[in-house]
Amino acid sequence: MKPIRIKICGITRPEDALAAAEAGADAVGLVFYAKSKRAVTVAQAKEITAVLPPFVSAVALFVNEQPDVIYQILRQVPIDVIQFHGDEDDDFCRQFDRPYLKAVRVRSAADIQTACTKFPNARALLFDAYHPTEYGGTGQSFDWTLLRGNIGKPWILAGGLIAGNVAEAVKTSGAAAVDVSGGVESAAGVKDALKIKAFSAALKAV
Repeated sequence: MKPIRIKICGITRPEDALAAAEAGADAVGLVFYAKSKRAVTVAQAKEITAVLPPFVSAVALFVNEQPDVIYQILRQVPIDVIQFHGDEDDDFCRQFDRPYLKAVRVRSAADIQTACTKFPNARALLFDAYHPTEYGGTGQSFDWTLLRGNIGKPWILAGGLIAGNVAEAVKTSGAAAVDVSGGVESAAGVKDALKIKAFSAALKAV
């Protein structure tokens, strides 16, 4: 079985990015959404990306942001992939000359199939728990069995993942990639290196 790809999202400190990379993370997520407890400034993002080793991707997360703001950030920070967590459509997401991930808040199997149709140009879909007012990072999970079968696009599992349940989540859903934020923190936006190691080790044991 191929190794499960790991993204550690909501990184706010260079030392946390290094801890993620050392534990085997493939990507780190930088949240450019002012309402998030894990939001970063351009200056913070520059410090974080400056310490990333080769082949660890920097992912910028936006929620219903204005295009000019996104372009400004892309000019200043070396971003590899963009992750959209709001109500953006495919045309909006594909305009920035970067591969993009589209987050989908799942309530039913229909949400999954609809997203595959609505976002044909997404590099992958990221399936997260539905929350009526929050755009990710809620610590809630959803019914992983909804993801069984052929979805038709690459996809990433997110939502309520911790070291104690990620192996079960992968086995149940068939995920080839996972995204974690709060599940490896000691406080919002402050990652715990031991929790990151435990999370990674749990996946290697799958």
